Amino acid sequence: MQKFTTFTGIVAPLDRANVDTDAIIPKQFLKSIQRTGFGVNLFDEWRYLDMGEPGMDNSQRKINPAFILNQTPYQQASILLTRHNFGCGSSREHAPWALLDYGFKVIIAPGFADIFYNNCFKNGILPVVLESAIVDKLFDLVTQKTGYTLTINLQDKCILGENNDSIPFEIDEFRRHCLLAGLDEIGLSLEYSDEIKSYEQKQKLQTPWLFTDLMES
Repeated sequence: MQKFTTFTGIVAPLDRANVDTDAIIPKQFLKSIQRTGFGVNLFDEWRYLDMGEPGMDNSQRKINPAFILNQTPYQQASILLTRHNFGCGSSREHAPWALLDYGFKVIIAPGFADIFYNNCFKNGILPVVLESAIVDKLFDLVTQKTGYTLTINLQDKCILGENNDSIPFEIDEFRRHCLLAGLDEIGLSLEYSDEIKSYEQKQKLQTPWLFTDLMES
């Protein structure tokens, strides 16, 4: 997982509350567990005017010109600004996979569904919770200027606007450490590889029968 320190990107305003995971990545695309390749089907039913199916040539599909991600310059957006309860519905981890594969590194909202929120951190996405009034102000800024950018400083736990206005945000320190260090659950375990090996050696001496190869018996 890549380290997250300071990030600047174009903000895409998705002015919808209660966006569920089936809207983020529809159920028919959940057959793969490769973590990549889902970006072209992110918000599939909103981005396209026809029904999407796995294996389709998306370049030949009719796009919905009214949807924000089909408008210039939001095809290159990497920060998503949205409303309350984003990521509700099922617990599918494909939802953050699709957002990350599209290019989103940060999602800003007044609140997230719990499982989706946790899955974001596991995949290197920073979900930022801000008060509704502050989110309203950000929507005003973003809609007044096409291609508005924000800079997220995870080290200092603040968001900087184009006028250098600073917005502080709170984040669990353990999750912040993991993002700053680029550590997912596997990476965290590997930090203790020496201790794990030492424990295994002690266990082999104390309970050797547990380590007997079944093929030898």
